[in-house]
Amino acid sequence: MKVAVAFDHRGTKLRERVLADVVALGHEAVDLGTDAPEPRVDYPDKARELAAAIRSGEAERGILVCGSGVGASVAANKIPGIRAAICHDTYSAHQGVEHDDMNVLCLGSEIVGGELAGELVRTFLAAEFDGGERYVARLQKIEEMEAAHTHG
Repeated sequence: MKVAVAFDHRGTKLRERVLADVVALGHEAVDLGTDAPEPRVDYPDKARELAAAIRSGEAERGILVCGSGVGASVAANKIPGIRAAICHDTYSAHQGVEHDDMNVLCLGSEIVGGELAGELVRTFLAAEFDGGERYVARLQKIEEMEAAHTHG
C-alpha cells in the first residue's frame, strides 16, 4: 500500500519512527515532509498536501502528525473524501478503519511516544474496512453531507 506521510514542524519528533514503521511493514511511504522543527510549517498546509495525494490516487492512506493531532484532524476533515481521526489508542486505530473507512491517521507528537506511535501505525495499516451494509450506509450519509456543503 502507498501511504502518504506528513508532519508539521512539531510533528517531526515522530518522523523517523513513523517512516521506519511504514517501510518495515512493507508499504511504500510517500514522504511529504517536513523533516525539521524549523522553519515552522503549518498543519493545514500538510493536511492539504496529504489529502491531495490520497484524492489523486498517489496514496491509499495517510498519516498526519502535528503536536496534538487535533489541528491535523480538523484540517484534514475539511477536504471531501478524507476521513481523518486522532487515534492515541489501538482500538480507535483499527475500529476507525473497520467501521468508518478512516483513511488518515492523525497523531500528536506531544501526546504519544515512539513505541505507541509505532503500534498505532501498525494497527491502522493492518486494518481493513468491514464493508458491512450498515457501515456503507453511514459512509453514504457522510458523502451526502460533504456534497451538500460543497455544492449546496
